[in-house]
Amino acid sequence: MDTISFKERHFQRGMILQSLRWYLAYALSYQDIEEMMVERGFSVDHSTINRWVIHYSPQLDATFRHKKKRVGTRWRMDETYIKVKGQWTYYYRAVDKQGHTIDFLLTATRDRQAARRFFKKAIKQNGKPSLVNIDQSGANTAGLKLVNRDHNTRIKIRQCKYLNNIIEQDHRRIKRLTRSMLGFKTFDAAQRTLAGIEVMAMIKKGQMKIHVS
Repeated sequence: MDTISFKERHFQRGMILQSLRWYLAYALSYQDIEEMMVERGFSVDHSTINRWVIHYSPQLDATFRHKKKRVGTRWRMDETYIKVKGQWTYYYRAVDKQGHTIDFLLTATRDRQAARRFFKKAIKQNGKPSLVNIDQSGANTAGLKLVNRDHNTRIKIRQCKYLNNIIEQDHRRIKRLTRSMLGFKTFDAAQRTLAGIEVMAMIKKGQMKIHVS
């Protein structure tokens, strides 16, 4: 994460990164982290930690993608629900058969265009899969068919519910973390925070390339 700038910050780089890690990797509130920092001799307001999360999470995501290991070509894709400003939104995600995170996208709607956007983003970042396993959602099937048509590809579509257990388990981790956050106030804050959560999860899964000199 050396490419992220911490200039003009009143707090040390290590302290900021530690706060980000605690919030994005564990089911802790901003107030919890404020208290933990006080115990370590640092006085920082929970609203400041919130600003760090919103500001740095997209940068963590962008930096991580340059160091992300290649994922498998057989994907399991599904969506779950995230509450934003009291309303449910749709969080599209995919993992490979080893459970490695492929990509993610928060959308306001659940339809074929939203599914299409997710697949296009995932393919741009990770390459074309040979097969995608999805649920019985007609929207997801239609979205992937649009991608095949747009790019003249032949990505195989499979609908086998039990094969998606691995991503449904991964969804539960996301829900557990976001539950302690008590809902997001804006769509932008949700997008940014979720990106940071996914980065911490991918690091924990061993998806970051480590260069040993």
